[in-house]
Amino acid sequence: MRYSQYFIPTVKETPSDAEVISHKLMLRAGMIRKLAAGIYNYLPLGLRSIRKVEQIVREEMNRAGAIELLMPAVQPAELWKESGRWDFYGKELLRFKDRKDAEFCMGPTHEEVITDLIRKEIRSYRQMPINLYQIQGKFRDEIRPRFGLMRGREFIMKDAYSFDVNEAGADVSYEKMYKAYRRIFERCGLKFRAVEADTGTIGGNYSHEFMVLADSGEDAIVSCSCCEYAANMEKAETRKSAAAEHADPRPMERVATPGQKSIEDVSAFLGVNATQVVKTLVLVADGEPVVALLRGDYDLNEIKLKNHLGAAEIEMAEDDVVLKVTGAPTGYAGPVGLAGKVKVVADLSLEGMHNFVTGANAADMHLKNVNIGRDFNVEGYVDIRNVVIGDPCPRCDSGKLEIWRGIEVGHVFKLGTKYSKALNASFLDANGKEQIIFMGCYGIGIGRTVAACIEQNHDENGIIFPIPIAPFHCIVSALSAKDDEVKAASEQIYNELMEAGVEVLLDDRDERPGFKFKDADLIGIPLRIVVGAKTLAEGKVELKERRGGEVEILPIAEAVAKVKAAVKEALQA
Repeated sequence: MRYSQYFIPTVKETPSDAEVISHKLMLRAGMIRKLAAGIYNYLPLGLRSIRKVEQIVREEMNRAGAIELLMPAVQPAELWKESGRWDFYGKELLRFKDRKDAEFCMGPTHEEVITDLIRKEIRSYRQMPINLYQIQGKFRDEIRPRFGLMRGREFIMKDAYSFDVNEAGADVSYEKMYKAYRRIFERCGLKFRAVEADTGTIGGNYSHEFMVLADSGEDAIVSCSCCEYAANMEKAETRKSAAAEHADPRPMERVATPGQKSIEDVSAFLGVNATQVVKTLVLVADGEPVVALLRGDYDLNEIKLKNHLGAAEIEMAEDDVVLKVTGAPTGYAGPVGLAGKVKVVADLSLEGMHNFVTGANAADMHLKNVNIGRDFNVEGYVDIRNVVIGDPCPRCDSGKLEIWRGIEVGHVFKLGTKYSKALNASFLDANGKEQIIFMGCYGIGIGRTVAACIEQNHDENGIIFPIPIAPFHCIVSALSAKDDEVKAASEQIYNELMEAGVEVLLDDRDERPGFKFKDADLIGIPLRIVVGAKTLAEGKVELKERRGGEVEILPIAEAVAKVKAAVKEALQA
C-alpha cells in the first residue's frame, strides 16, 4: 500500500477529551475517530489491526473445534425476561420498542439468544458437545463511556458458547477454551496473565480473566511469587492470619475520642497500631443492613462480601442508616451490642486478635481492650478483605502475593445450568431421560485487545506494535521521492517484500524526512527501511526496529532478508 494513496489522518496535538495513552495515540495515529460518546469510526489503519486480531481469534477458535455463526444484534425482551436478566442487568441494557410496541434490546451479550437457538435444535446427547462462536458488534449503554476503545458503548466482541451433556464435559470444553485463549494472546505478542475472577452479571460458578499487563491498567492483578496462582483483586483469596501471641484479656475500657473518626486518626490519638483496631462497616445488601468487621489496616472487598451473602446488590450505608443500626454517627460504630440486631460478618483477619480497639456506638467514643467471645460473638470468620502485597499465597506454602496492573481483554466462564435451566434447554440422554444442558461462555474484546496492546507497547514517540497485529509489518520510507534512483530502489524493495507476503506501507509522499519519521514512529510499524541518496550510493539502506530503536546500515538484499525473517518468525503460530 502506498502512503500517498492511503487514508491515515495523523495529527500532532493530543485531543483534549483523550485520557489514556491508547485513546490518545489511536486518535493521533488516525486509527479511530469519535462519532458520539463511546461510539467510534474504525479508520483503515485501526481496522487492519482489528482484523488481524479477529483472524488470530478465528484460527484458534476453529483449531479448538468451535464453529462460527452470526446472531442478531437486536434481541427480543421475552428471552431476557425468561432468563431473569431483563430487570437485573440494569441501565447498561439499551431497551427500545418497535412500531408494534414490542420490547427489544441491543445485545450486550448473547447467552439468551444462543440458548434459545440450542433448545430448539438440540434433542439428543449425540448432538453434543458443541461450541458455537461469533465475532460481532455489541452495545452496552455505559454510564460513563471513556478511554476510547477501552470502555466504549459500541464494541466488537468474540463470544463463544459451549454445550455439554454433563459437568465433566463442560470442564473439558472450558479447558479447551482456556488453552485457546492463551494461544490467542501469545500469538498477538502480548504479555498477559490468566487470573481467577468473579463471574459478575454473566453468572456461573467459575471463571478466568485474561489480563494484559500494563501500568495504566484499571484492574489490580494478584499473583504468587512462587507458584502459578493468579487472580484479580475481586477474587484473590487470603489465608487465615498467623496465630497471634497469647495475651490475657484486659478489662474493656471506654475512652473519649472527640472528632477522631478515621482509622489513622484513632490509631494516632490512642497511640496504637492500625493492626490493633477493628473497623466496623455498615452496608446495605439487597435493602437490608449488614455489618462487616475487619482489621483496621485492611480494605473491605465488597464482591467477596456480596458473594458470601448471596446478595444481588451491595453498597455502603448512608449516614442515617449507620445511625439507625448502631446508634452512633459514622466513624464510631463497633460490634459490641449489635448481636441480634443486625447480621455481622467477621473477616479472617480478626481470628486470634485480642485487646483491640473498636467504636463504642456512641459519638466521640471508642472502646479499648475489646475481645471476641467475652464482649461480643461471631458465628465464624470469612474472607472478605482485599489482599495486600506480601500476603501468603493461598495455594502454596512458600510464595508471597504480588500485585500488578492489568487490562481485561478476555473472560471465560463455566456457566453450568444457569441459562439452560431458566430457558429449559434440555436433551434426552442415552436412557431416554430428559436432562439439562451444561454451558460455558467465552468472550474476547477485539478492539479492546488492540487498545490494550497500545497501553502495553508505546513510548514518547508513539505506538510500538508487535508484528502479528501491526497494521503493516514494514514501512519503506523513500527520503527523496523525486529522486529517480531512490524511487526505483524503494519500489524494488516494496515489491520484493510484497511478493514474500510481507505487508508493506511505502511512504512515497513528497515530505521532509523528519516528517515521515515522526509519522512512522507514531503509527507504530515494527520495521522501517529508509532509502536515502547517500546510503543508496553505497548500495545500502537503513533498517530500523521500532522497538528499541536499533539501526543498521545494510546492503539492500540483506535488509530485505532480515525483514522477511523477522516477519516469518513473529507469525509462526
